[in-house]
Amino acid sequence: MSALARQSDSPFSLADRPAEVTQLMDEHHIVACSADPRKRAQFGASLGQFLSTMRDTEVVALQGRAITDLESFCQQLERALPGPALERRIHGLGGVVNLMRHRQTFGMRTPSKFRFYIWHDADTLLRSDPMLFGHLTEAIAGVAAEAEYVCDDVLMIHRGLFIGGPDLDRYADLPNGQCRAWVNDDQGEPFWQVVTGIEQPSFLKYDIETGKAE
Repeated sequence: MSALARQSDSPFSLADRPAEVTQLMDEHHIVACSADPRKRAQFGASLGQFLSTMRDTEVVALQGRAITDLESFCQQLERALPGPALERRIHGLGGVVNLMRHRQTFGMRTPSKFRFYIWHDADTLLRSDPMLFGHLTEAIAGVAAEAEYVCDDVLMIHRGLFIGGPDLDRYADLPNGQCRAWVNDDQGEPFWQVVTGIEQPSFLKYDIETGKAE
């Protein structure tokens, strides 16, 4: 895990130093929280702009205030990711996972090596449908683990950045939430554990106010 090189007393310091936040995503997805909507917005905008300047990188911005169910999530995802037609389901042919696995190539252009999913106001869906939120969070983490540890294709790093308020902060601490555990459907080992061999998804909690990760 990469650590922050220094801390600052300014609550806006990390919005001004996005390279250091990006280092935290070398090995982890991030749940970034603040009770102040303006600070969350500044943090997400600053980091998104920085990531978009990196070579061989795709940034998938999900505007969470408009995401309240699977239909609205799929609408956002299919507008951000080119690929096969997206069915309104998570798994299976044509589902969310299938589209996330897809890497678009354009002519002689080198395929992307990094893809960052920035889910602004992620706690909107968490409040309206916590089970669906968990399954979609798991999908991002599962596709990321599969790409790194299982897939034989040229490596593509997937990372999720989930931005929200106190509800998201509390969710990240739940032992059975999808920031700490794969979904267990009581059918034996969880699906993504079987697919990847990874016992649990890899997340860091990040305090936008203080700039501390844990």
